[in-house]
Amino acid sequence: MLPFIFFIGILIYFVVRVLIRGFYTVKPDERAVMTSFGRAQRIGNALVTDPSLDEEDQKRYQFPLVRVIRPGGPYFKWPWQEVRKVSVATRSLPLTWDPTKDQSTVEAVTKDNLTTGVDGQIRFRVAERNLYAYLFGVAQPMEHVMGYFISVLRERVANFVDPRGASLLVNPELPEDSPEYLSAVASDLSEGVSINDLRKNLPLLNDYMEQQCRSTGARYGIELDAALITQIDPPPEVDRALSAINSTRNHVAADISTARADAEQQITMSKRAVDIAMNNAQAEVAPLQELAETLAAIKAEGGAAALSAYLRNMRLPLLGRARRIVRAMDLQA
Repeated sequence: MLPFIFFIGILIYFVVRVLIRGFYTVKPDERAVMTSFGRAQRIGNALVTDPSLDEEDQKRYQFPLVRVIRPGGPYFKWPWQEVRKVSVATRSLPLTWDPTKDQSTVEAVTKDNLTTGVDGQIRFRVAERNLYAYLFGVAQPMEHVMGYFISVLRERVANFVDPRGASLLVNPELPEDSPEYLSAVASDLSEGVSINDLRKNLPLLNDYMEQQCRSTGARYGIELDAALITQIDPPPEVDRALSAINSTRNHVAADISTARADAEQQITMSKRAVDIAMNNAQAEVAPLQELAETLAAIKAEGGAAALSAYLRNMRLPLLGRARRIVRAMDLQA
């Protein structure tokens, strides 16, 4: 009796453990890796390669390619095999996520030695081509990715310079009295404060973070889909000081723009005054030139007698309108 019961127990265990629990499915948003006695099924001796890694990191992060089980099923596995499933859907986490501590913002020091708070979120997904790194490479891959992201972010914030404002006054080819130089001076008044530069260049900062984190797929098996840094908030006392600085700089920039406009208006009015004076002078000179040409033509055609007669006839109307006549006497005569 006991051997029969033992045999029935083994049969039931075999049916439940092998036949019933041996079948599994993979959802559309999942990928699976099968292990036999803890070892993942690999694709020959192929390794994961990523051109974004430098030579040293390529030697450090050498993970084998594993056979990925696509969505579908039912599939069958033996009792000594285990299926590790992971979701490859795009997920998001706040930038302040840290399982070891509770924080409302990420602190970073700018190039002006100001401590500012950074907030935002990142979108990520598991790298299907490097599931080995995600499942077996590190114990907590998301913590590693967040730590890597925060370290790159702090390094970038500490050295960030506005690419537009950095070269405004550096160009030695612009003369100091040129409109381009004056425009550069006015524009530069709103640059130079690191927090202001960061706030105005958030898209540029996000693009830089995405470029620097492209290697996380090869490092930790997680690909960053997007980095969305939405807030750069300094402490309240620093924010008030920055507001005062920005207000003063805006006033100075406005005064410079007004002065430039007034100077250009004065220059335009001076040019117009010169043109008017030149036109008046030409109007006064033109009759005299015409009279000189007329006298020269009379003398050329009729001689000195004709010129004297012409002058005598021209004097008659003048003598009739004159109130006083002064006659010069020839003393020698």
